[in-house]
Amino acid sequence: MELQEKIRALAKESSAEIINCRNYLHAHPELSFEENNTAKFVCSTLDEFGITYGSGIVGTGIIGVLEGVDPGSKIIALRAELDALPIQEGNDVEYKSTNEGVMHACGHDVHMASLMGVLNILNQLKAEWSGSVKFIFEPGEEKLPGGASLLIKEGVLDNPAPEMIMSQHVMPELVAGKVGFRSGKYMASADEIYVEVKGKGGHAALPANNIDPIMIATKILLALKDEDAPFNDDSIPSILAFGSVHADGATNVIPDNVKMEGTFRTMNEEWRAEAHEKMKQIATEIAHANGGECDFNIIKGYPFLSNDEAATDASRSFAQEYLGKENVVELDIRMTSDDFAFFSKQIPGCYYRLGVGNILDGIISSVHSPTFNIDESALETGTGLLAWLTVKNLGN
Repeated sequence: MELQEKIRALAKESSAEIINCRNYLHAHPELSFEENNTAKFVCSTLDEFGITYGSGIVGTGIIGVLEGVDPGSKIIALRAELDALPIQEGNDVEYKSTNEGVMHACGHDVHMASLMGVLNILNQLKAEWSGSVKFIFEPGEEKLPGGASLLIKEGVLDNPAPEMIMSQHVMPELVAGKVGFRSGKYMASADEIYVEVKGKGGHAALPANNIDPIMIATKILLALKDEDAPFNDDSIPSILAFGSVHADGATNVIPDNVKMEGTFRTMNEEWRAEAHEKMKQIATEIAHANGGECDFNIIKGYPFLSNDEAATDASRSFAQEYLGKENVVELDIRMTSDDFAFFSKQIPGCYYRLGVGNILDGIISSVHSPTFNIDESALETGTGLLAWLTVKNLGN
């Protein structure tokens, strides 16, 4: 039997077990850098599969190397994330989150279960492929500074040093059984913006005595969102959005300050730095012109994600071999972000999408929503495909 068929058979044979792993993880989510029980479950599952690893890296991270024949010939890294989101689950399912206000709403449970399934398959077939697989279960992907950046500082890409890294991510907009790839720039950088507009509060009926921070904040928002603002460049995909505006006043009370929180995303690092300065300048000038002050703080987050063209083109071709060309689609750019970008800035990376949707069954909710769910058949696809992509990228 050819290696591809053996991988298919093992993916099918283990699918029920991998679904159970995913459901357990979904029912027991933990927040970023708090994934203690999640890590214990992953470790115990790897123990059952007879796979050795190191744990406790950057708190809860798990790293190991699975060796095939001639382990030094080529090394590829595979990554999955451990953490969940602060979202109250709205699904009525047997595996519903048992942790109040915490949910695997971004599919990290799927990513972990799939990677464990891949390692189980490759371990059983290790006499039939050459090279080594470094596997990474990463903590804290959802929270700055991102587990990837911390793992890199701890030397996760050294001793042994992988030649490329892959990661798959769920995509409910794609039906189960399909996957998507995009070479080159794919996802945006992500920065957090914290603004405090300071004025002088007082009675709303005595405006001459006040410096109204609400009106100043409104002018700042309108100026920043103006299509003709000097930090907008039609040639560079960018998004500026504010999701929180808080003024602690009342019907007849003007507050002393207004606090706003937002995000800035783009796909050009030079423009990113320039835009930061232009935003700060606009906000400060408006505040001063209206008698107020403005503290405009930007916490620089993840860089934009660019897929290595050679690695991604090869992986797309291998996916077509495994799934058929009709089930491999070309992705559009996205303004979402992922700290996988830290890895892909260090070594060639391929970050692709795993379809998990099912329109007929109503599985259509987006990630980061309280009703996000998956078509469980996607786990067999994700496990088998990633195992195949691994051995092919290793040169087998």
